[in-house]
Amino acid sequence: MTGGDTAREPKGRPEGSGGDTALHSAYDVALLDLDGVVYIGGTPIPGAADALRKAAAQGMRLAYVTNNAYRTPAAVAELLTGFGVRASAGDVVTSAQAAARLLAEKLPAGAKVLVIGGTGLRLAVRERGLRPVSSASERPQAVVQGYVPGVDYAALAEGGLAVASGALFVATNADSTLPGPRGRQPGNGSLLQVIATATGVMPTVAGKPEPPLHRESVLRTGARNPLVVGDRLDTDIEAAHRVGADSLLVLTGVTHPADAVLAPPHQRPRYVAAGLSGLLEPYPQTEAVRSKEGNGFRCRAWSAYWDGNGHLTLRESGGAERPSRAPLDGLRALCAAAWSRADVTAGMIAPALDRLQAAGLPT
Repeated sequence: MTGGDTAREPKGRPEGSGGDTALHSAYDVALLDLDGVVYIGGTPIPGAADALRKAAAQGMRLAYVTNNAYRTPAAVAELLTGFGVRASAGDVVTSAQAAARLLAEKLPAGAKVLVIGGTGLRLAVRERGLRPVSSASERPQAVVQGYVPGVDYAALAEGGLAVASGALFVATNADSTLPGPRGRQPGNGSLLQVIATATGVMPTVAGKPEPPLHRESVLRTGARNPLVVGDRLDTDIEAAHRVGADSLLVLTGVTHPADAVLAPPHQRPRYVAAGLSGLLEPYPQTEAVRSKEGNGFRCRAWSAYWDGNGHLTLRESGGAERPSRAPLDGLRALCAAAWSRADVTAGMIAPALDRLQAAGLPT
């Protein structure tokens, strides 16, 4: 499956390989999101750690790329290790690091930067040879803001004063919300609006879906043909589109099958899998087909067609070799068919999604 171009071969598919190719052999580095991909909140996703170990054993390098600017890379690696995932600080790339590089490329060495954020952000700024400060009276040349629990008015006021005086304004990420034990909470993107509203200056953003974090990931890993892996269309998958990278959407986080089918062109993944085991399995090709049912798309035993009423319908042929994966192949065919037309609505895909749900795919 591709983002609007079902005929394009994966960048990493070996010449003359033919047939289905496992993603771990087609890409040199997996750039993995964390929450919703490896774990959810404080709970590891079943099978994720095992899939990552097997992908690494097959030669795929793994990097964990997060918009979280609060934790240090070492703290993230420790968290992953606790979930059964082998990781070191060098395997983690954060939006704090991307923001710090962005600042270092615009400011002279030793420049003062007013930091609104936690230890992870302050450490990243120092590592780039810049000097973190906390007051506008020190005349910082830039302000960088990242999420930190307990951020107070005084810190935001100092940042606003510095930006109003001409300091460069950079944000680690612009996520409007973040998950919490009681539901969605205001994220850094919401908190940024305090300074932006007071000064009329919008920040330059380093985190997903903006390109700087992807660039940081490539520079740190030396990736030549990376695969972006995530559970969110508006951050992970859109970020891949913006830099021309291939992406794998996993359905272990916030994105539901219907969201994938209805995704706009700039948020369509190249691949869809139930979870990280999708890195290990031969990935099926989806192809355009013509038959008595009409024009459609086929993925293994499943075919998706537009019927005479303007709805998408699914057909499954007999003898599927891997029935446990059959509903997912149906989703892949459905995505390809939906993406072949503009202005597809939820009503048009409802019968097909019902068919997939009956076949065992959670929707």
